[in-house]
Amino acid sequence: MTSTDKRTSRLPSWATGFGAQIIAGLIIGLILGFIAAGMDSGLPADNEDGGWLTQLLSGVGDAYVQLLKVMVPPLIFAAVVTSVANLRKVANAASLAISTLVWFAITAFFSVLMGIAVGVIMRPGDTSTVDAAEAADPSRVGSWTGFLQSLLPENFIGLSASFSEDSVDLSFGALQILVISLALGIAAMKAGKAAEPFLEFTESFLNVIQIVLWWIIRLAPIGTAALIGKAVASYGWDALGSLGMFVLAMYIGLALVIGVVYPLVLKYNNIPVLGFYKRVWPVFSLGFVTRSSMGVMPVTQRFSEQAMGVPRSYASFAIPLGATTKMDGCASVYPAIAALFVAQFFDIDLNLTHYLLIIFVSVIGSAATAGTTGATVMLTLMLSTLGLPLSGVGLLLAIEPIIDMGRTAVNVTGQVLVATVVAKRAGIQDQQVWDEAEHGVNHLLKQGAPAEEKI
Repeated sequence: MTSTDKRTSRLPSWATGFGAQIIAGLIIGLILGFIAAGMDSGLPADNEDGGWLTQLLSGVGDAYVQLLKVMVPPLIFAAVVTSVANLRKVANAASLAISTLVWFAITAFFSVLMGIAVGVIMRPGDTSTVDAAEAADPSRVGSWTGFLQSLLPENFIGLSASFSEDSVDLSFGALQILVISLALGIAAMKAGKAAEPFLEFTESFLNVIQIVLWWIIRLAPIGTAALIGKAVASYGWDALGSLGMFVLAMYIGLALVIGVVYPLVLKYNNIPVLGFYKRVWPVFSLGFVTRSSMGVMPVTQRFSEQAMGVPRSYASFAIPLGATTKMDGCASVYPAIAALFVAQFFDIDLNLTHYLLIIFVSVIGSAATAGTTGATVMLTLMLSTLGLPLSGVGLLLAIEPIIDMGRTAVNVTGQVLVATVVAKRAGIQDQQVWDEAEHGVNHLLKQGAPAEEKI
């Protein structure tokens, strides 16, 4: 066989690339999930852990998410300090920062309007068959005072610990680490030359963290299969049956943001809609399967720079900030529809003031989601502000992983969108990079972390 024959016999890149591996993981996960659900159906009713396959899927999926989470604290610190310091290289840094926050708010505003519209029209709380006995107060409750207090670091590294009889559980406050990092980044800028060694170390540290995260991200097909399989086996059709209308409403709301709000924003700023979605698809799909905006932040930043043409000096500021505070899925669509669901389920009428509060909380309080998996704190903040029963959170826990995938996919897409829009409006978008990405972007997932290319 000649070399030409070998080349023509190869499968196309889309069939062998990372995206194809993710899709394969989804399909395998669905198959394994249905098999595990069938095996679990014959187990005793008091067996809450499921059979061996369910436990295996749960263990592998939890391990993958844990690998992503363990890298979040150092990633936030290194990325934010470096990004703030990099702003000193940009002439109009203050204007870019303000524009970023303004577009965060604009897209959040229209996203929450979509959520409210879907919740009012579909009324998922009226048609739900979920058992009212499942209503339960959440373990974590959001409040405005608590949100403000969460901004104040309890210690320098933003870690906290809880003790029980046989274990010690460590957790981190993403917002606290963000505040610490912002303060150190600004201080480093003020310190001038004296801070150069510190900034060089931080940038080098960020490169190392990104390499490790890329290793973890390459495991996404395995994690995808396990997480999808676990969701199907653990929640299955029972949860979807009782909360099917809510799940449908959520995904319609998310689809409206992706299919209506974002395209209008792109059109308004003269950015090709199909071209944007073609370039952002790998980020969208990774967000869907990993359920962590921070976990895929290196991918989000890379595609912003090398597919959208956003300058690194700005992308290294906008993307880390967006990964911790820009949450159109978790903080706009979800709390709006969920709040309406709770009100409808408990037969509580809402007035204009309530709807205005939903908009206010979604636009202002989005940082409460803090960029990691889950949006319970944001929902409790919304319910407490509206005066709705916090026990309504318990009604929705069964389908949390199922809707969190869609929420996170919208989150990361919105983060790339705002960075691209601001760069375009400021006249700093690299048109050559955008044009070159027209031929495909899958190679960006194959090249490894940016730091690896320099080693």
